[in-house]
Amino acid sequence: MSTPKPKTENVAAVLKVFSVLETLAENRTAGLADIAQRAMTSKSTTHRLLHTMIDLGYVEQDPDTEKYELSLRLFSLAAHSLTGQADLLRIADKVMSRISRATGESINLGVLDGREQRVVYIHQYDSTYSLSMNSTLGKRNPLHSTSLGKALLAFRDDEEIEERLADMKMEVSAPGTITDKDAFRAELMQTRARGYSEEIEESEVGVRCLAAPILNQAGKSVAAISVSFPVMRFDESRKEEYLETLLSATRDASQAFGFLES
Repeated sequence: MSTPKPKTENVAAVLKVFSVLETLAENRTAGLADIAQRAMTSKSTTHRLLHTMIDLGYVEQDPDTEKYELSLRLFSLAAHSLTGQADLLRIADKVMSRISRATGESINLGVLDGREQRVVYIHQYDSTYSLSMNSTLGKRNPLHSTSLGKALLAFRDDEEIEERLADMKMEVSAPGTITDKDAFRAELMQTRARGYSEEIEESEVGVRCLAAPILNQAGKSVAAISVSFPVMRFDESRKEEYLETLLSATRDASQAFGFLES
């Protein structure tokens, strides 16, 4: 009878699998050497993992370039997982289309990552302008440098805020990134008080965003919606108009989730 592998070995193997998958997700297509380097595994291990994934139908290899890419089977799994958020997507889509028509800018829906201090983009409306700030579905950005992250975290209880703050690395993404935890905590309190968050070149150079939460019956954020502008196109004289459009939309979405304003 074979001896079971120690738990640490099994965990290491799983981590390698997900390192390979995340490398392919970020780069779309990549060769063996590049995947091994980015996933920080040996070429032999990476080759073995890739071909196991090919056998299972989750990875494909282009016979001409010999590069690897994720298959539609993996996307199918992701689509099935989103069916559990069907109500959120249906409700959010209705109000996001309203914001899109009113502004013409990029509209994003984000939710909190359950494990890391990041926001996950799960739905979007692209800008109608040629110069636009469009995001990639499934993208995960730090909470501390995004308007979505601020809007989501500000409307969680203080205990969760402190737990997440303790885990944050506060890495710099752009010139305006908040790197001080006390300053970020103050920003969250301001967001909670006024009902929306703002981001000016904190996540990306040249980008300005406004965001507001979708709340459930307990007043806890289940998602947030943002409007993203190129800094050069943001009309300060229309800021109140942008906010009225955004807050009206998220208020309607929150009411659909049972939230009642006091």
